[in-house]
Amino acid sequence: MIGREQILALVPHQAGMCLWDEVLDWSAEQIQLRAFNHLDPGHPLRSDGQLHAIHLCEYGAQAMAVHGGLRARERGGAATPGVLVALREVQLYVSRIDDLDGPLLAQAQVLIESDTSQQYAFSVHHGDQLLAEGRAAVMLQLP
Repeated sequence: MIGREQILALVPHQAGMCLWDEVLDWSAEQIQLRAFNHLDPGHPLRSDGQLHAIHLCEYGAQAMAVHGGLRARERGGAATPGVLVALREVQLYVSRIDDLDGPLLAQAQVLIESDTSQQYAFSVHHGDQLLAEGRAAVMLQLP
């Protein structure tokens, strides 16, 4: 298992904006992660005391970033920074997530990639309950 300190070293998201706590499993094609921070009253994405389900898209995008960081580290380098440019076919099955006890679990898998972009499918669960799913596209910022 890969812990939070290692995740922080892989992604640009720092402190409370790093949403994932653990990598449970990963390969070149996919990643599975776990987070506990949705219950934190100080969560930086909270609004009016609630953490809305739309923020699961950010959890999905950060799953992509962690995966990219792990893949780059395995090749001996660092991940290329990217910009989230599109979300497609996003389905939210709850309205908020701050009232869910227990961890959030996510899976993201590479669908398409090139030197300048990546597209992933992602899903976020709470136990057996599917909370959100969709696809996200990132344009990579090449030097």
